[in-house]
Amino acid sequence: MSTTAAQQLSQEIEDLLVAKDLRQMKYVQQFLNPGYVMRAAKRIDECQGTIVITTGFPVSDTFETDGPVGALALYESLQALGKSVVMVFANPLYQALQDRYHCEQIPLGTGKELQIKAVVDKIKPELIIAIERPGLTADDTYRNMRGENISHRCARFDDFMRLAGCPTIAIGDGGNEIGMGNVAKHIAGLQIIPSVTKCDELLIADVSNWAAYGLIAFLGIWHDKDLLATVDVKSLLEFLSAKGSVDGVTRKNQLTEDSLCFSAGADVIQQISVLCQRFIAEQKAQQLR
Repeated sequence: MSTTAAQQLSQEIEDLLVAKDLRQMKYVQQFLNPGYVMRAAKRIDECQGTIVITTGFPVSDTFETDGPVGALALYESLQALGKSVVMVFANPLYQALQDRYHCEQIPLGTGKELQIKAVVDKIKPELIIAIERPGLTADDTYRNMRGENISHRCARFDDFMRLAGCPTIAIGDGGNEIGMGNVAKHIAGLQIIPSVTKCDELLIADVSNWAAYGLIAFLGIWHDKDLLATVDVKSLLEFLSAKGSVDGVTRKNQLTEDSLCFSAGADVIQQISVLCQRFIAEQKAQQLR
């Protein structure tokens, strides 16, 4: 596989992921080193130990749809590749998913470092992926897009990352998520209280779920599997809706992500697939020359 061509594909996917520019992520993109989708996927592909996926942005007494859809899609893709993968949540998301997925629970609130350390020691993660997970702000609180303090509804996964001490990938779409500490100084002017928690590789998107599809695309190419074809956004949203999820923007229990119909996510998958099919065709043509 041509490294240059793969880098170009990554950048095309990265541009696609922020094309709608719903929350000024197109502006943030200039502060990231291009090729971040490919580099993050490579970290995942090369990981031989346990991969931890986390998500779950609290909205009122439940969780939002953005984050869990991408997390479940990535979890299922990694399982299809034979990877060891565990999802780590607090309630209510842990309670919603534990019967269907391999999950571990961490407690809500502060002063729970010993309990969190016990989960870290049990899992022994070698890579962590945070998708649309609240990140601590400079005043050691968690804030939503409206600036409201939601600390009492959050588990301190930032502590989990610190205690694990392994490589970290994070995905965000607004600035208040884990990983946005990488660009905190650049987003100080946005209408958000930014997270200061950093990561090793930050991915951004108009909707965080969508960046997971970029990772899945590269993993599929490298393993000659059409993993994206197995991702059904509507079915995942229906499953989560039945568990009580709400849209993070409208706060309604409906089949939407950040107020966008499920078809928007399906369309992103289709567009990524077209880019990947072109890339694969070009690589085969190169080999025949």
